[in-house]
Amino acid sequence: MTETGNKSFDRIRAVFEEAYRIGLGYTDQGKVADYIPELAKANRDDFGISMIDGDLRTLSLGDCEKRFSMQSVSKVILLCAALLHCGFEETFSHVMMEPSGDSFNSILKLDLASNRPYNPMINAGAIETASLISGDLSFGDLLGYARELCADPEICLDEAVYASESKTGDRNRAIVYLLKSKGVLMDEPERTLDLYFRMCSLSVNARSLANLGLVIANGGLDPFTGRRLIPTEHVRTLKVIMFTCGMYDYSGKFSVRVGVPSKSGVGGGLVCAAKGPMGIGLYGPSLDAFGNSKAAVKAMEHISRELELHSFY
Repeated sequence: MTETGNKSFDRIRAVFEEAYRIGLGYTDQGKVADYIPELAKANRDDFGISMIDGDLRTLSLGDCEKRFSMQSVSKVILLCAALLHCGFEETFSHVMMEPSGDSFNSILKLDLASNRPYNPMINAGAIETASLISGDLSFGDLLGYARELCADPEICLDEAVYASESKTGDRNRAIVYLLKSKGVLMDEPERTLDLYFRMCSLSVNARSLANLGLVIANGGLDPFTGRRLIPTEHVRTLKVIMFTCGMYDYSGKFSVRVGVPSKSGVGGGLVCAAKGPMGIGLYGPSLDAFGNSKAAVKAMEHISRELELHSFY
């Protein structure tokens, strides 16, 4: 029996139901992302939580079946793919693993402090990571891998979001050409950027993200099939980078208050890989000033505290 299996499921359910009620109280305090026009169509009142643990017990609350685009949560999959394809040493010779302290789309440190992006969880780092694999792996390859990691064969490209990203992604174009100008980009700029935009535009739901969180929390093993999807030696790296860098420039406070390896996206998604093992996926497109779902963050604070999920308990 897993660690979460030792806890009463009635207790777990009660904690999640209360977290859902808490989160609902914050949906009207943020705003949906509007710098990508298609994301502005989201309903900020939407909120859902999905959970699956190592004993394959599940919970679904609220809008957990509603589809939305992965956005920056896809950076987790890009990093997994790069580590698989290139290995640890090669991957991190091109991107660092340090918190940036800047917003997710900042180019300040890249332009002034280092030729290498600070970590793979910010836009510059994810674009550099994409350049490591875009010449060898197709979008179809990565789509298949995403479907496996999320145990969701219905994941597909949201064509409307992809078109919106491509049309308005000037800042990301600036990043990719800045990387090229520094001589560190490993593939053609437009092919790299196209792969990055497509990965951000994958259509998922909270249940997909819960499954992804459980694979990571379960040491890289698919709990449904027992297949290894992430090598053991990469799982610790992934968890640490999610822990220290996964919540944009709110990562430090989130690590103190929640203490669970997590990654957010401006589409409203949040994936959490909790000990137990337990995977938690949340969806709430009403965002705070950092680009994180306000409802999801507040819900996770409650869940982590009540179930003692903090990594340093």
